[in-house]
Amino acid sequence: MALCPLCQPSNESVLWCDTQCRVIWQQHVKEMTDLSEPDRGHFMAVVFTVEQHLRELMHPEKINLASLGNQAPHLHWHVIPRFTDDAHFPDPVWAARRREAKPVSRDGAALAELLKQRLRHQFGPASGG
Repeated sequence: MALCPLCQPSNESVLWCDTQCRVIWQQHVKEMTDLSEPDRGHFMAVVFTVEQHLRELMHPEKINLASLGNQAPHLHWHVIPRFTDDAHFPDPVWAARRREAKPVSRDGAALAELLKQRLRHQFGPASGG
């Protein structure tokens, strides 16, 4: 059996995780309804917390939430801040470009650290994984 790219990630920056998730469910599960209700609640609490903090830190026009994953049996969510001047807006980020993206002046490392701190405050120290 081939190695699962989500079980054995490479080039992944994990801001926070627990024994169950890191915005990717740690175990092989294909559908949200395969999780128990408490697990669903926990997973979505993490997704919604990431969304809330990205809104507060980045002030996007919109946040897109997407649960895809047709190739690996791992539930995972894409939490995508959208801005009116991004290359695809208002279309999905996977659509054809409408314009050239303007250079982003945000400090990605500082943003990641703030998000990491907020997740730790909300859910406790990172563990598991």
